[in-house]
Amino acid sequence: MTILTGRRGRPVAESPPAIVRLVGADADTAVEQLYAAHWRQLVRLSVLLVHDQASAEDVVQDAFVAMHGKWSRLRDPDKALAYLRQAVVNRSRSALRHRVVVERHARNTAHADVVADGPSLVGSRRDAVQQALLQLSDRQREVLVLQHYLDWSETQIADALGISRGAVKAHAHRGRAALRDLLGDWWEDPS
Repeated sequence: MTILTGRRGRPVAESPPAIVRLVGADADTAVEQLYAAHWRQLVRLSVLLVHDQASAEDVVQDAFVAMHGKWSRLRDPDKALAYLRQAVVNRSRSALRHRVVVERHARNTAHADVVADGPSLVGSRRDAVQQALLQLSDRQREVLVLQHYLDWSETQIADALGISRGAVKAHAHRGRAALRDLLGDWWEDPS
């Protein structure tokens, strides 16, 4: 297996061991081939969005199960990977929304005499960036994560999120500006 590197020299994706031929394949065969070739990459994508390995694995597994169930309705089997990426992004966003609702409910039902400890502040730059990313809008965070952590192009991001390239540029610009405001002296624009 060869590892491709992005413009910063970091690994961005693993090439599949063989060409995945999906046209005319049955659902079991196609999903099995896609799973073997792309599961790890999709989990990494989801981890960057939901910030939790176990949840990310669940999201990716659910996306594969959904695709298997809808395989016969897939118009272009060669676009199955794009469908999976979109499903992973959408399901990751749903998982985050669900987490917010659960946390809100937990706060509302907590007893008045229980004092919740705030998040511990760790002095590392990585933790500060992660916390700042959580304060961005969903779209800004998604665009910046896909752009800077996975080295995706504007076109790839636009396709995965179902938005225009112009919207990708706008979300990236606004997200970077917000990070500069949130991080102050710690901010170093990677672009």
